[in-house]
Amino acid sequence: MAEFTQSTKLHNVLYDIRGPLLQQAQQMEAEGHRILKLNIGNPAPFGFEAPDAILVDMIKHLPHAQGYTDSRGIFSARTAVVQYYQTRGIQNIHVDDVYLGNGVSELITLSLMALLNNGDEILVPTPDYPLWTASVSLAGGRPVHYLCDEDNEWWPDLEDLEAKITPNTKGIVIINPNNPTGAVYPRHILQGMVDLARRHGLVIFSDEIYEKILYDEAEHINTATLTGDDVLCMTFSGLSKAYRICGYRSGWLAISGPKADAADYLEGINLLANMRLCANAPGQHAIQTALGGHQSIEDLILPGGRLREQRDIAYKMLNEIPGVSVNQAKGALYLFPKLDPEVYPIKSDEKFALDLLRQQKILISHGTAFNWVRPDHFRLVTLPNVKDLEDAIGRIAEFLGGYKP
Repeated sequence: MAEFTQSTKLHNVLYDIRGPLLQQAQQMEAEGHRILKLNIGNPAPFGFEAPDAILVDMIKHLPHAQGYTDSRGIFSARTAVVQYYQTRGIQNIHVDDVYLGNGVSELITLSLMALLNNGDEILVPTPDYPLWTASVSLAGGRPVHYLCDEDNEWWPDLEDLEAKITPNTKGIVIINPNNPTGAVYPRHILQGMVDLARRHGLVIFSDEIYEKILYDEAEHINTATLTGDDVLCMTFSGLSKAYRICGYRSGWLAISGPKADAADYLEGINLLANMRLCANAPGQHAIQTALGGHQSIEDLILPGGRLREQRDIAYKMLNEIPGVSVNQAKGALYLFPKLDPEVYPIKSDEKFALDLLRQQKILISHGTAFNWVRPDHFRLVTLPNVKDLEDAIGRIAEFLGGYKP
């Protein structure tokens, strides 16, 4: 019998937040164990439901959403995205510059596949959302990680970023608000990154999926408001997080900047969009209603709101554990705690997470899964209600109290 093996294109492609740890958790569930999953930012299992207006609108349009749409997406939804960005001060996006996708994830892969030749480099933050690193590798490129500084609010280190630009560098990835750290970048940091892209002729890939999930008066600045007409900016966002509809797979890519100079690249994006035919049609019909209606996420992030309270209790309890410290998240749905290596000399953070899973039935994501440089962090999802978070972090503290790496 012939032996079939995976493509060599996958040798450097990793997505460990849905890797061996999740497989172990699923096996334990099959054996009858109840696992608290704090590894994935999926609001639905924690009681967050889609706004009624979105459900009603999707149901209304179902009879008309049975066929293929335009490969870019339905006109009304793309128009709504353009109008949304106009309210944010971005005027150079036309309806044909918007591509709707099966979530942001599909569009990330599509946009990188259209750009990269073998050996081309993309600057990706560390820590990062690992789909970026994986997608660069899958496209034949080389992810080069620039540091985000934990001692400076997890903001990108601009000197480190510039030092890693080479003749092979094609673009810079910005994840703001950041997953996994919860950092929200101030104007001067974003402007510094845009200036580097301008000076070196780089594309900016700005992942803004958490742009509406902000705390403590944090301000989200769309990168495209700073790039003007001379820096190509690919802005990614969607409905999954702020509107609690991850399963509807409704995201978009909006392209701004010197599009005439990038005509060949954009033709490649259009080719790949045509090849996948179209995004999920019912999910496209949610976009206009979502962007134009009441923004229910605001009720969840203000003082007294559920997301705000959960973030606050998790931050407080984690910092009370001896040998654990964490920066407060200013956005998104996560905390990225540090385990003091003097207290917990961990050599494998994946083994640490596996030990926690087996002993306490709690599933977290280990820090190196986010391409962090040392095995001394983990990511905690702050979506469970306060009572469940208190129980979970109490069990993490109990586990750490007796943990011998």
